[in-house]
Amino acid sequence: MSYQVDEKDGYAVVRLTGEVDLNHSPEARRVILDCLQKQMPLLVDLSSVDYIDSSGVASLVEGYQLSRSRQLDFGLIGVSDAAMNVLRLARLDKVFPIYASLEARLKDTR
Repeated sequence: MSYQVDEKDGYAVVRLTGEVDLNHSPEARRVILDCLQKQMPLLVDLSSVDYIDSSGVASLVEGYQLSRSRQLDFGLIGVSDAAMNVLRLARLDKVFPIYASLEARLKDTR
């Protein structure tokens, strides 16, 4: 797994790439929580995620919970088919705010 963090239109955008599994989820968790510690709304781009397991999903859930407790916006953007299948299986596709893209998210807030 690799990641990139950018700031766009007032959001921290974390783009995860590759496999978010037991070996890499601690790093994903750290990056997500670090962004939220800075009190920035967060979008996690999953468009380049080939595989995500329960530990990766747990990192997303923890970020979502922290964002809610801090009253920060949180969402997933560009969710790959592989990631969406896992989210649907866990029924988290109904829990997480999911947007097709950053542009779609920004349009939704206007």
